[in-house]
Amino acid sequence: MQQTQTWAAEKLTQIEEKMIQVVRRNQGIIPYTTDEQGHFKDMFKEIPTWWTNGFWGALLWQMYTLTNDDLYQQEAIATEAKLDGNLMNAEGLDHDNGFKWELTAVENYRLTGAKDSRNRGLLAANNLAGRFNLNGRFIRAWNDWGDLNRSGLAIVDCLMNLPLLYWASEETQDPRFKQIAVAHAQTAQEYLVRPDGSVKHIIVFDPETGAYLHSEGGQGYGHGSSWTRGQGWGIYGFTLSYEYTKDESFLNTAKQIANYFIANIPDDGLIPIDFRQPNEPWLEDSSAAAIAASGLLELAKYTTGRDQEIFQAAAVKLLKALADHSCDWQLDHDNLLTSCSASYDEENHEYPIIYGDYFFIEALAKLAGHEFKIW
Repeated sequence: MQQTQTWAAEKLTQIEEKMIQVVRRNQGIIPYTTDEQGHFKDMFKEIPTWWTNGFWGALLWQMYTLTNDDLYQQEAIATEAKLDGNLMNAEGLDHDNGFKWELTAVENYRLTGAKDSRNRGLLAANNLAGRFNLNGRFIRAWNDWGDLNRSGLAIVDCLMNLPLLYWASEETQDPRFKQIAVAHAQTAQEYLVRPDGSVKHIIVFDPETGAYLHSEGGQGYGHGSSWTRGQGWGIYGFTLSYEYTKDESFLNTAKQIANYFIANIPDDGLIPIDFRQPNEPWLEDSSAAAIAASGLLELAKYTTGRDQEIFQAAAVKLLKALADHSCDWQLDHDNLLTSCSASYDEENHEYPIIYGDYFFIEALAKLAGHEFKIW
């Protein structure tokens, strides 16, 4: 383990050398991906309500805790303030409130005690709680798009937004936030997780009665397939619900999904968009690998013996494959991971995405012993 910790620390040193230059070049923006020259583009200017807009702030706070460089803190606080434009836009608030304000405002409050940040976190948590469907016991995912009624949809990603509700319960001593989070996690257990440990992306309920109707393929290869980023959300999300509740069923579900994921890792450690996608063309999603790696390391904290060894070893394999084959270490390029894919059906694949970089850094920090609490 000492050798692995040393390796992770060396990679973090490389990242520190690169990221300080990246942030100096990109002050005042919120990136999602890069242009053809490897330079970040400002997603906030393009889509102020985009679901990933909190990950840049999270990355900045991560780098601040690693380096104590005030530039990271300044840019993280500026990112949080920009998101006020989203916080005051009802149509732009959805189940991803946690990704936006847990990773920015709540983290700022934890680190600095900023009361404005606490207020933002609680506003976002109250809105997220308001998306709870009482009959179906689920948090509605998306808002209506055009003439589509999406009031009965829940998705696996939302498991990672539940920590915002758990935090709000702890912060206010109001149990309703935690009750909603637990109810949604239990519904996800029942309807999102298959017996073999694979997970569905989208499940559909009758929004009036709460009756479960069917599942949809979502961003994976197709209906009934195994979208790898969703597997990562499942591993990490159920582990987080266990952390906040100590409900052993959540831990067991996380293990079930983790064992399925590990059994399907290719020999080279590079993760496809979907474990059930065709061999040709073979399409990678390095963000799925980074998310799963960090989730597996989180899960390993709550296991012992052989299980712990397996989860840690799998995470290290994923991270080393990313570092060796799917990472851009050039100082004049802004991104780290090179081969993320948002969806199997999109036109473009294997490109930088900001949340891939965030989870890559987070996982390395865990391995190196420099973890800080953000979820």
